Amino acid sequence: MQDGVYRPILRPRRGELAALTHLAAEDAARVTPILEVDEISAVASLLRRLPPRTGAIAVDFSAVPERAAPEPPATPSLDLAEELAGLGVAMLPVLRAHESRRRLVAHGLAARMHLGRAVLRLQPHVDAANPAQANEVTGRMLSGAGLQAEEVDLLIDLAETACVSHADRFEEQCRRVLRWARSMPWRSVSVASGAMPPNLDDLPTDRPVTVGRLDARVWQRLAEPGVGYADYGVTSPVRRLGVQRHRQLPTLRYTDEDNWWIYRWSRRGGRSDDRCHDLCRTLVTSAHWPPTGARFSWGDAELARRARTARGGGSPASWMSWSTSHHIAHVLQTLVLR
Repeated sequence: MQDGVYRPILRPRRGELAALTHLAAEDAARVTPILEVDEISAVASLLRRLPPRTGAIAVDFSAVPERAAPEPPATPSLDLAEELAGLGVAMLPVLRAHESRRRLVAHGLAARMHLGRAVLRLQPHVDAANPAQANEVTGRMLSGAGLQAEEVDLLIDLAETACVSHADRFEEQCRRVLRWARSMPWRSVSVASGAMPPNLDDLPTDRPVTVGRLDARVWQRLAEPGVGYADYGVTSPVRRLGVQRHRQLPTLRYTDEDNWWIYRWSRRGGRSDDRCHDLCRTLVTSAHWPPTGARFSWGDAELARRARTARGGGSPASWMSWSTSHHIAHVLQTLVLR
């Protein structure tokens, strides 16, 4: 049930997409990002400027509002499928339990326009409380899209893993869901969760602090053969409400084996470039800087360059892209060594 593919759930912003455009060729084949979109035209414009190097992307349209009758039915998956076909990027629509039948039909058509495959994203704590409900819900999604389980990658999404007690509870819940999943011939089965806090503003500045990767620990403790890994990259499953109005400090979310090292830097004067330069110099001399250094990922090469010069300190999108790039490389290396 495992196809060796890492499936990070990402928001289609410039930072995350820039990381995908710089994937090494051997890594690109092992990554299928799941993009959570809420506005089709903006995403299409970004993808034209920053087409991912991955062979395929999965797209979750569940946040895109559905038009009510008698308006013409909205088919965002078909619209984006045509756009991506022109870019040479294959798309896998994501099936969700709360979507209407007409949207599921459109997802099926979009799937057949590309690889004939889709992702079924099941959140057991929301969508199904027991195996009978899971059978009913997934059966409706597959029937609506006109797809067979063999053509679908099942993503068991545990969402937020906010603390150790959550992790323990989700681990047992996930074992029950995996027992149910083995009753059907899915193309692959992966487990996703996320542990990054939605707000880092309360963390200390000018020194690295750790946030536990409880999502990765849940997957490791499952130790289930044939079950793939997915997560929320270096972001939280919980979306922050409102607009951030204060100027963001240079911030890195640097992935290590069991933790993220969070760097929020305010020292070295008022210029963002100087702050980022000081941050990067601290990082490249730390114990968690990888032995291969700048060669570890495109993001690490960018960080090493800014450790050498204060010019070009980047922006919040840059810091997110470097963090995401390192995270993807770290996860892929871990999956190879596991």
